[in-house]
Amino acid sequence: MTFPERFSNLPEYAFPRLRTLLDMHKPGGDIVHMTIGEPRHAMPDFVGDVFTQNVDLFAKYPDNYGTSDLTSSIADWLKMRFEVTVDASSQIMALNGTREGLMNACIALCPETKRSQVPVVLTPNPFYQVYAVAAVTVGAEPIFVPATRETGYLPDYANLPDEILNRTAIAYICSPSNPQGAVAPRDYLRDLIALAEKHDFKIFADECYSEIYRGSAPVGAMQVAQEMGADPERVVIFHSLSKRSNLPGLRSGFVASGVQNIEHIKRLRSYSGAPLSLPTQAVSARVWADEDHVVSSRSLYAEKFDMADKVFSGIDGAKAPQAGFFLWLPVKNGEAAALKLWTQTGIRVLPGAYLSRDVAGENPGKDYIRVALVAPKEETQRALTTLRDCLYG
Repeated sequence: MTFPERFSNLPEYAFPRLRTLLDMHKPGGDIVHMTIGEPRHAMPDFVGDVFTQNVDLFAKYPDNYGTSDLTSSIADWLKMRFEVTVDASSQIMALNGTREGLMNACIALCPETKRSQVPVVLTPNPFYQVYAVAAVTVGAEPIFVPATRETGYLPDYANLPDEILNRTAIAYICSPSNPQGAVAPRDYLRDLIALAEKHDFKIFADECYSEIYRGSAPVGAMQVAQEMGADPERVVIFHSLSKRSNLPGLRSGFVASGVQNIEHIKRLRSYSGAPLSLPTQAVSARVWADEDHVVSSRSLYAEKFDMADKVFSGIDGAKAPQAGFFLWLPVKNGEAAALKLWTQTGIRVLPGAYLSRDVAGENPGKDYIRVALVAPKEETQRALTTLRDCLYG
């Protein structure tokens, strides 16, 4: 049996790779999972009631792109949160989780060639692994651009050579970033949009962590684009209820952009996508319309941010992030640190190299571990203290 050559070099996905590393060894204590970004705060208390009230809708085929109630609720939220005005019917599509959108938007919108050459898809490094696989799927060349401490943990796309920028079709940006928690400031986004206008590429802005922050709320890519009067097709944004509302199992998000982009994405959905069930869409519409649960959850994360800062006080580079819910902790070797933690304490963390790619023999995540602050406060406090004593004591 043969398989597509373009998929032959895909690295093993991060979590199976982690199991291969750790599961041949016994844990050194009670197991504490700090690997996957699965929120464990309370979901909104009305979810069950709304779902039950709409359970009979399982008897109907769902709206393929999002019911008017859902897309209107999303449009209202974008207006409230980012002061962005979009048409609910033509500029928004509901997603079965943003992973679907981040992949399928690339399939729908990446051209076969750019200036008669193989197109380029830019991705930060480290990054959410779907970005690279999306590029490979469409036959584009993925270019991994370091997002390191020296660059503020954001990719410096502007300093790429014109030869690459002129072939660029899509640039992924994650803000707040996974895994580092860096927030792209308004000037960064303004410069990136101007660069995209100059070299004629689209920006795919993964903003799934935008509602988990301390201090000022992160600015959005579409927000800045509208302020600049940029081409509405220039920016494509992706949001999710997984992190914002502690509903990872709902698999509900959305993509928003210009009318033409959304038209192409919808056309692909007609053939290959998996629409949300109508009960799920009803729940999602209600959840996007409620902010109280978001504020409550964000305050809990803020307490854990402060806790992490106290635990790791004096350790260079170990400060909790601006946003998101991961710690990106410097260590001498991420794999060795993860294995040591597991065998000596039972704590599971993710080596940073599993979220990065080697470029010219360098892996920007090699000397880091990613630690998810999703557990209750007491469990998080104990685990972080144990982790510090094990790795930095």
